[in-house]
Amino acid sequence: MDTRGLLDQLLKSGQDLLQQKATGKSGGKSGNGNLGSLLTGAGGGALAAGALGLLLGNKSARKMGGKALTYGGLAALGVLAYKAYGNWQAQQAAAPQGEPQTLDRLPAPQAELHSQAILKALVAAAKADGHVDARERQLIEDELAKLTQDAELRRWLDAELNKPLDPAEVARAATTPEMAAEMYLASVLMVDEEHFMERAYLEELGRQLKLDPGLKAELERQVRQELA
Repeated sequence: MDTRGLLDQLLKSGQDLLQQKATGKSGGKSGNGNLGSLLTGAGGGALAAGALGLLLGNKSARKMGGKALTYGGLAALGVLAYKAYGNWQAQQAAAPQGEPQTLDRLPAPQAELHSQAILKALVAAAKADGHVDARERQLIEDELAKLTQDAELRRWLDAELNKPLDPAEVARAATTPEMAAEMYLASVLMVDEEHFMERAYLEELGRQLKLDPGLKAELERQVRQELA
């Protein structure tokens, strides 16, 4: 599966999505009617923005769910995770001191595994407030299908969208500490921490990922710092 390519398209589309919103050119209505507002336009970027907008739902108007998207790409997510991981290592004398093998520093096969885990985390985080109903799942599936002809990837996405929300199941995708950090970071960028259900999901995901409290705090601090 080419999860890496799809995820990179989704993340890069975030900057265009924000620019459209800022200029009032999203092409649709706001509020509960905004599911289709980002689906117009031609080209992969517009399609990716539409799919991402559907994943975000009404979160596209929220501060955390909005500004976070200006990172604009998969490599940038890896860079942010690397910074957080490195800072945490420097603070912990007993922590592993090797070079963090984050997404931006991996060869293609390993980067693909990380990308799949991150996309799994993003899809789960999008469901954390319970807003993705059957109709919205179908819309998301239809938009993602326009972005990739990879039948295996589409089947995988369909299964992820239709799974019950389970932080423990999501966390099992993390096979390295760096992958766990990236999954948590992506989830922090997606959720609205002021929403009780989403914050509760994020806290449980952190527990299931077995993140060191110091690393967890550093990941959150990096987000707040970069978005300030």
